[in-house]
Amino acid sequence: MSDDDPNKPPMLVLLESLEFYRNVRIGLVAGAVLAAVLYLVRTFELLGPLVEAREYPLFGPEAWFLLLAFVLAATFALLVAAALTVLEAARGAKEISAERDG
Repeated sequence: MSDDDPNKPPMLVLLESLEFYRNVRIGLVAGAVLAAVLYLVRTFELLGPLVEAREYPLFGPEAWFLLLAFVLAATFALLVAAALTVLEAARGAKEISAERDG
């Protein structure tokens, strides 16, 4: 589709103007990196051993840490994408305001 296509859905135009897809990609990378680092630190005890040994039902601690890392990655990705989109919306509003005033 062309950028000037008049039949483009308004929601798609809005998402493109806010650079939403770029923000989601940045958020996914940031979330994956954060989760991977924290998973490695916790699993391999890079900051020292656990204070106390715990019993984990069903699976070992690595499986639970992996699940928590996934939840952390998804949540952080959403947070980063939303923050970048809000910043882009504020920047766009400021540009429109400057065009009207100037």
